[in-house]
Amino acid sequence: MAKPKEVKTHTECAKAMLPVKDALDILRGRWKLPIIVSLLFGAKRFGEISKEINGITDKMLSKELKDLEVNQLVKRTVFDSFPPVVEYSITPHGKSLEKVIGELRNWGVGHRKKIIGK
Repeated sequence: MAKPKEVKTHTECAKAMLPVKDALDILRGRWKLPIIVSLLFGAKRFGEISKEINGITDKMLSKELKDLEVNQLVKRTVFDSFPPVVEYSITPHGKSLEKVIGELRNWGVGHRKKIIGK
């Protein structure tokens, strides 16, 4: 005998939506996920990240890196040298997005095939 379909309440929906909204608020915008993807391939200096992400301005990259650092997804390390060397790396918290990004990539590949046939 089939189980009756479970009805979700408005409260349950809102409760489920809150963490999704939180995640989207943190990752919002055109550049944060590409920056995270870049850093998942290893620590980089500002100029290296800028070269990997086509179209981002230095001002926007700087702003987005600061936002990602505030949210503990990226770590900024200043090395004591002359001139000073600054390197950005993914934190363990940022690395926790790896599976999510992998699933987004898989979905994007399937979507491209479905919509544009490539």
